[in-house]
Amino acid sequence: MATKIRLQRHGRKGYAFYHIVIADSRAPRDGKFIERIGSYNPNTNPATVDLKFDRALYWLQVGAQPTDTTKNILSREGVLLKKHLLGGVAKGAFTEAEAESKFEAWKNAKQNVEKEKISTLSETARAEKKNRLEAEKAVNKAKAEALAAKKAELIKAAAKAETPAEETEAEQPAAETTQA
Repeated sequence: MATKIRLQRHGRKGYAFYHIVIADSRAPRDGKFIERIGSYNPNTNPATVDLKFDRALYWLQVGAQPTDTTKNILSREGVLLKKHLLGGVAKGAFTEAEAESKFEAWKNAKQNVEKEKISTLSETARAEKKNRLEAEKAVNKAKAEALAAKKAELIKAAAKAETPAEETEAEQPAAETTQA
């Protein structure tokens, strides 16, 4: 029986996430599977992968073939590197302790890069949020100034409208006295 390590789609339209499964190569994509070894969510930044490392390594060692996308995920998680190092140990190229130290060094370097990427993304998001807030404050200030200017014009117009009416009323009684 030929086994594959592949993705099984879940989620709603436009927001898919995937289970990483071991399945018979003849089974349909979302059909029957042998074992679920993890999940992959590409909707987060960076993409979230939850993987049973030991089971994935076991299935690779017994001959399961990963699909292209799954191979990229396993490579990024270090499963393929670990398989490669264990193959070197089996051939006698180096000891198991050396292989483990090489893998730990790779894993630490990868974690540092990932932490740096996450911090950069959060700093960028914070800066973007601050810029949007400043832009919104500037727009609100401009609107408030325009509204204040418009109110001042209305008050001046109302004051001018009241002033001539009072002056004409004061002039009319004086005119009546001269006629009589």
